[in-house]
Amino acid sequence: MTEEQRFFHMTTPEYSTYQIESTLPRAWEEEHSFNDVLYDWMERAPWLAVSGAAHMLAFFVLTAFPWDAFQKSEPPILIAQVVTPPEDLLEEPELELPEDPPEEELLDEIDEPILTEVEVDSPTDSVLTEPFAGDDVSLYPAEANNTNDVIGLGPGGGITGQRGGGFQKLKKGKNAKMADALVDALEWLKHHQSPDGSWDADGFTDECGEIGNTICEGTGYSQHDAGITGLALLAFLSAGSTTNDGIYRDQVAMGVKFLREIQDPDTGLIGEKSSHEFLYNHAIATLALCEAYYDSKSPFLKITCQKAVNYIQRARNPYGAWRYDEPPMGTSDTSVTGWMVFALKAAEGAKLDVDKGAYDGAMSWLDEVTDPASGRVGYSEFGNRSSRITGVNDHFPTEKGEAMTAVGLLCRIFMGQDDPKEYPILKKHGDLMVRTLPEWDPDGFGNDMYYWYYGTYAMFQMGGSHWKQWEAALQETLLKNQREDGDEKGSWDPNGPWGFAGGRVYSTAMMALCIEVYFRYPNITGAR
Repeated sequence: MTEEQRFFHMTTPEYSTYQIESTLPRAWEEEHSFNDVLYDWMERAPWLAVSGAAHMLAFFVLTAFPWDAFQKSEPPILIAQVVTPPEDLLEEPELELPEDPPEEELLDEIDEPILTEVEVDSPTDSVLTEPFAGDDVSLYPAEANNTNDVIGLGPGGGITGQRGGGFQKLKKGKNAKMADALVDALEWLKHHQSPDGSWDADGFTDECGEIGNTICEGTGYSQHDAGITGLALLAFLSAGSTTNDGIYRDQVAMGVKFLREIQDPDTGLIGEKSSHEFLYNHAIATLALCEAYYDSKSPFLKITCQKAVNYIQRARNPYGAWRYDEPPMGTSDTSVTGWMVFALKAAEGAKLDVDKGAYDGAMSWLDEVTDPASGRVGYSEFGNRSSRITGVNDHFPTEKGEAMTAVGLLCRIFMGQDDPKEYPILKKHGDLMVRTLPEWDPDGFGNDMYYWYYGTYAMFQMGGSHWKQWEAALQETLLKNQREDGDEKGSWDPNGPWGFAGGRVYSTAMMALCIEVYFRYPNITGAR
């Protein structure tokens, strides 16, 4: 820029102001003396004091405030210390499990005592209070339901009056002499029971001497001890004595104990296969035990009975009936079948497991061997007679009775054919039987006590004229021929068919059971 230009700018009004401002020194370019600085601080001193005091006050307030109240609490720290247990505690103990649970544990599961009235020193204390080898304890506890109205013994009555007072009614009525005969028969059986609880078919004479001073005659075969014991037990059970109650409870309990002890724990067979008639023994023993269980409710006796029933069911021919074999061989006969039916009926009454198909098989068999024209029931085929042996020279004379017809009639009634109007075959059976009423045969062969037993129970169910004719003949026969002398007092001579095999225990038990028809089973047909 030339001098003329610089002069021109400096003489303009804008320039003069700019020139003045631009020539003054800036703040950061100003130089201050000590006095100037001191004067400046002295002007500011009061305000600095006020500010410092305020800050100090705020500091003290902030430091005094409880700031910890706003902090979150930390969870406690747990320190776990692992301690190794002693080596002997780490070893797993060995458990010894007995095959049969201890008696105390089993009895704890039973709701009520089994032998409530047996004294401490009674020989029957342990009869039903402990399991036997092989018992299935899964069946505990168990109780029989005494409500069966078919074969459950409910409306009957024994000497003790436990089943409706049947014996007392018999004693006070027109049949008082029959009641006395029954007492004598039971007393004879009582005094001829062996110490092991059995009734020994050939060894009962060892017990002679308590009634008279003689030795009884009429021994049987030892292989039938199981069946003979069963018959004697049935006589006492039907009279009202049980394993728990009754004047003959010790005899009943001991007999039950014996049958339990001779049962095979694996198969359930009572007794041994010592003769081809072993299934007779098993069936009768099973019938007696099931009736004993019906009253006792012992869970241990239930096991025995169920095993025996299972054996019966295995011995039946498929869709058929029974004979002499287990396993079955395909043949059947009415005699064995009759005992099997009643054993199963007693088991059914005691609420045991029973295959109801067995009754269908038995009924089919009876239909197969029954002559619809005459009413005769065959033994092993249509209309044929059964074998009857005198024991003398083992010959087979003509049968003097209708034993198989009696079996068929009673089985039909208890298996459901209980109305003679609906099933006319029942009347034909009865009509045939009244032609051969009970009658004592001096020669012995006509004294078919097997026939009299089945006939008595069948005719009692039929009632009416059938029963009246049969009852009159039965009473005369039994009362006139019961022994009244020596040690045989109260018994009957075993001089009829099969008496040689069963002996005096067989004949006496069968006749006692005939007397007990009045109160042993209910009258199913309703006949009077």
